[in-house]
Amino acid sequence: MSLPGYWLRRPALPTSAALRERFDAMLAEAIAVGPGRPVGYHVDAPKWQFLCHVADRADFVLHGSGDPDITEFVPRRPPDITEFGSRHAVFAAADGIWPMFYAILDRDSAPVSMCNACVRAGGEARYHFSISAPALARRPWRPGTVYLLPSATFGLEPADGDIRPAQAASPVPVRPVAKLTVGPEDFPFLHDVHGHDDAELFARAAAAPDGFPWHEPR
Repeated sequence: MSLPGYWLRRPALPTSAALRERFDAMLAEAIAVGPGRPVGYHVDAPKWQFLCHVADRADFVLHGSGDPDITEFVPRRPPDITEFGSRHAVFAAADGIWPMFYAILDRDSAPVSMCNACVRAGGEARYHFSISAPALARRPWRPGTVYLLPSATFGLEPADGDIRPAQAASPVPVRPVAKLTVGPEDFPFLHDVHGHDDAELFARAAAAPDGFPWHEPR
């Protein structure tokens, strides 16, 4: 199954063994320090590359938030129309870029709806990001935090053929082991976020729950 062209492709990750070793060393340092303070980022590489490296190891899943002081994530039931996304759980991503979107999007200062996803298709990470068009016009970006959570209690959303969602859920509370501060400038798709009409999106989603993304990306 091929995805439409508006699905973004993850930029290529570096293949340098030396850089991967530096990422591993920084991860070990972050875990040793603990979640009380953010990772001291001192590698000459974009933060999304470090986060993707961490997520691809499969030991951790990642959660993005505007709250820098979360000590425990507890299960909740989000307002999602999908069976997996509406369960009572702690949600996180088996990907490094997707949670950055949640971290930098300011959903507190004004109403904003989201339509976004991350999947693996043919082994390649693909993304779609869209928010309410009026909110996008305001550029609702802020610094945020990406939390590293142990993956042991998380299960991945089931695959649909060769399309494997990167969403993961844990039915029990989870404590982060480390966190990284990120800003809008760290998000590699900041200028690729679409704007949608809320009324149109909600109507289409109600009529066809499996019809993601329920709008016409341009």
